[in-house]
Amino acid sequence: MGRVEGKVVAITGAARGQGRSHAVRLAEEGADIIAIDVCADHEILEYPLATAEDLEETVRLVEKTGRRIVSVQADVRDPRALRDAIDRGVAELGRLDVVVANAGISPVGPDRPVQAFADVVDVNLSGALNAVHAALPHLGDGSSIVLIGSAAGLITEPGAPQGGMGPGGYGYSFAKQTIVNYVNWFAPFLAPSGTRINAVHPANVDTDMLHNDAMYKVFRPDLEAPGRADAEAAFPMVQAMPVPYVAPIDVSHAVTYLASDESRYVTGLQLKVDAGAVVQQGK
Repeated sequence: MGRVEGKVVAITGAARGQGRSHAVRLAEEGADIIAIDVCADHEILEYPLATAEDLEETVRLVEKTGRRIVSVQADVRDPRALRDAIDRGVAELGRLDVVVANAGISPVGPDRPVQAFADVVDVNLSGALNAVHAALPHLGDGSSIVLIGSAAGLITEPGAPQGGMGPGGYGYSFAKQTIVNYVNWFAPFLAPSGTRINAVHPANVDTDMLHNDAMYKVFRPDLEAPGRADAEAAFPMVQAMPVPYVAPIDVSHAVTYLASDESRYVTGLQLKVDAGAVVQQGK
């Protein structure tokens, strides 16, 4: 306990899924949290996004640990709104030590319009960069930037199952691959100031982004209306280890390490939490 004691961490997409898991895990280790989420659906998606009630539950869970939390509804695509959200959190909590750019969408399916490519890039790439850039003025020596990438960002050719994901799936892979380059290229410029920047790349994660009808159809195109059990039979083909997905807490453990002083000399790292997904693809 206490691995990030006294630090303040801003997290986007914090209302549920991975974001909530990161918030609670970091709070358990002593951090105060700035929790940011849009809490509104996106028209391109076939699954609902988190709600204001979900964000309130994140607040409840963090406060249960005894730590402080500031929650703000803001769209990561809006740089001004994101700056205002982080500024508000810093004003209330007094500082900012870590930013976790976690918010993301996945509008998959071969029937998705071309706009799906643009929309997922706007959220998953531009939104991640907006979060980092909004945080930069507040970050000092010993600070940490963590971007949530994807195993898809380390697989250079979008083959199966990405090939059946349509323009949204390709946009998702493009966004995550660009995050890899962003970390690699930005790390040397941030290093002299004492700020570290790293990315965590999960495989399939047990969240609502994975568990929805559109994703089930991608993994089981042989079935007219596949359900969760049908898709879970196919999910393990992505990973080298015989598991359908990793849990959000598995990713949160990696985030906690990168947020803590345990990783004080770690920067420019592409940390895989992917059950062997990348090596399974032969890359």
